[in-house]
Amino acid sequence: MDLLSLEQELKGNAYPGRGIVIGTSADGKKAVTAYFIMGRSENSRNRVFVTEGEGIRTEAFDPAKVKDPSLIIYAPVRVRGGDTIVTNGDQTDTVFDLTGEGKTFEESLRGREFEPDKPNYTPRISGILHVKDGAFCYEMSILKTNHGSPESCNRFTFAYAPAAGEGHFLHTYIGDGSPLPSFEGEPKRVAIEGDIDAFADTVWNSLNDDNKVSLFVRFIDIASGGTETRILNKNIR
Repeated sequence: MDLLSLEQELKGNAYPGRGIVIGTSADGKKAVTAYFIMGRSENSRNRVFVTEGEGIRTEAFDPAKVKDPSLIIYAPVRVRGGDTIVTNGDQTDTVFDLTGEGKTFEESLRGREFEPDKPNYTPRISGILHVKDGAFCYEMSILKTNHGSPESCNRFTFAYAPAAGEGHFLHTYIGDGSPLPSFEGEPKRVAIEGDIDAFADTVWNSLNDDNKVSLFVRFIDIASGGTETRILNKNIR
């Protein structure tokens, strides 16, 4: 698989929906993750990321405008020890709870499926970063319909050994449309460039300005476990 430019992948897609990037910084010293959300409706755009413990939660920017919180309010990022869980829905809690009981990342998602947002049936995308004892590896997952049919759920899990300056990008839609076309194939291999501020700026500035809502970026020092985090919201309080 070719090493792609994350900037060009984002600029070339007006509506990738929600996306997860996981990889390693160019110097090989940091585990990197990013999660962004986008929206076309007023309900979807009426959100911000806020800090919650070591993770984040989505929150309504204007509570009076919330129409249906079921698929837009959740904790995208939760942390337990050296594990950082990143997902596009409330399956974050499922992974957090079940891995805490000893199940694997893949096992914890077996009871979940794509979102019930007919006719899109948005895929559930998830990732987990394992940083422990100076080592780092990560896994990613997508749960989606069987080629658009909600009668069955196809489940794909990918496990990666990190390479310096490289990562993988998984998002919900391959583009805009009605219904929205789901992501296809395995996560895209992308270059991870710059320090946390440069990386966050690249992602944020590459997202479609009309549709982007919020971005979370975290760099984790593989040796020490220390973290740096950036949160960018289009809606500013």
